[in-house]
Amino acid sequence: MERISVFILVFLYFISTKIACNGHTHINNNVQFERRALIDFKSGLTDPNNRLSSWKGNNYCYWHGIGCENGTGFVVSIDLRNPYPYPYTLEYEYENQRYMNLSGVISPSLIKLKYLKYLDLSFNSFKPISIPQFFGSMKNLVYLNLSHCGFIGEIPSNLGNLSNLQYLDFSSDFSYYSDFGYSSYLFIKNIEWMTNLVSLKHLGSNYVNLSMVGSQWVEVLNKLPMLTELHLDGCSLFGSIPTPSFVNLTSLAVIAISSNEFNSTFPEWFLNVSSLVSIHMSANELHGRIPLGLGELPNLQHLDLSANDLEGSIPSSIGNFCNLQYLVLSSNKLNGSFPDIINGTETCNSKSPLPNLEKLDLYGNQLQGSIPSSIGNFCNLQYLDLSSNKLNGSLPDIINGTETCNSKSPLPNLRVLGLGSNQLMGKFPNWLGELKNLEELDLHNNQLQGSIPSSIGNFCNLQYLELSSNKLNGSLPDIINGTKTCNSKSPLPNLWMLGLWSNQLMGEFPN
Repeated sequence: MERISVFILVFLYFISTKIACNGHTHINNNVQFERRALIDFKSGLTDPNNRLSSWKGNNYCYWHGIGCENGTGFVVSIDLRNPYPYPYTLEYEYENQRYMNLSGVISPSLIKLKYLKYLDLSFNSFKPISIPQFFGSMKNLVYLNLSHCGFIGEIPSNLGNLSNLQYLDFSSDFSYYSDFGYSSYLFIKNIEWMTNLVSLKHLGSNYVNLSMVGSQWVEVLNKLPMLTELHLDGCSLFGSIPTPSFVNLTSLAVIAISSNEFNSTFPEWFLNVSSLVSIHMSANELHGRIPLGLGELPNLQHLDLSANDLEGSIPSSIGNFCNLQYLVLSSNKLNGSFPDIINGTETCNSKSPLPNLEKLDLYGNQLQGSIPSSIGNFCNLQYLDLSSNKLNGSLPDIINGTETCNSKSPLPNLRVLGLGSNQLMGKFPNWLGELKNLEELDLHNNQLQGSIPSSIGNFCNLQYLELSSNKLNGSLPDIINGTKTCNSKSPLPNLWMLGLWSNQLMGEFPN
């Protein structure tokens, strides 16, 4: 009996060892399979800066841009986004971006990475090739970012096979302006395939030509109930924005459809999407009035309707936007007096109207009347531009805000103040010299009189000062007082632009 038991134990040992070895062999085979797929992918790429220099040896999970599943070694993520994405403002940033570009051919060996969920190739340069058809076979993808890669041609409709996809961005570069608006070398003829992307939360399609889609885009995207962000800037969309038979976009938070050719009124059905946080619809030839019901969107933080043909007054219901941070209505035909948005103090249960407002841009409209002293109650305001309107009267002698904002000075966070090209009269009020954080001050092309106050020398952060085309007189101010205030050897140490032409100033330029 004991000999039988020993035999059984020995037999079980050999069996378990065999199974373990087979499992180990299986894992090793997977590792070599995944590694070979990555090497094949790399072989098709041109890498001028050797970004992929770490792609050698057997431990590919430690290669740059590669993420693996713990325990199995399966590749689950490839992140080769250019580390210098534009927009860039300096020449060296452009050179860095170009030098770090990956280019060449995208190998279909990526299909072999069966567990790949995340793929980001954005801001590289694969022109002039099309988006590979085989991407539509990578059905485990949850995240796919092909934006700003220089792809051309039609976006493959078999991307509709990626039913697990939550993030999809194939935004193109702005290329040229045609009779149908902004155009690029990427286009979609029929958008119906997107209805299969039932898990999609983020869609980026900026500057992809959708002119052949017509108005179909609304009904198709309305079938994506999980969609939270929609980016269709510069897509050559035109005509009216149709109303869907039933609004299904109950999760939509961001809609960005600027720089199209809609020639439409503001779509009223947007008011039924209570989840909206950001609306960007600039440069769309929108006409008509801003709907009164817009103030009923409780979560709205960003509203940009600039560069359209909107008319009428700004509805006071905007004061109900308790979470609003950016309000940009510039370059329209809005008229009436400055809106009575201080009604928001009651709605928002706050001492100040629009308590979170940081940017208010009403430039280039037809607003009339005087600037109310209540403007000082915008405690968090950083950017205020009322230039190129028909505002008249004097600047208020006193503005509110010191008590409301719990601050020694009004508008304590203001960095940019634009009041140029109006019909403002009178002298500089004292409070103007208390805006210690100002970086830009524009009062040009008004009818301001009197001397320039020396308190401007206290603006230690001021970079841009434009006072041209007024009736300012007297001698130039003794702004060297700012040397003490700013703890600097020079007054206004950051100033790079000073405009004083076409006034009535006299005397010598001070040292």
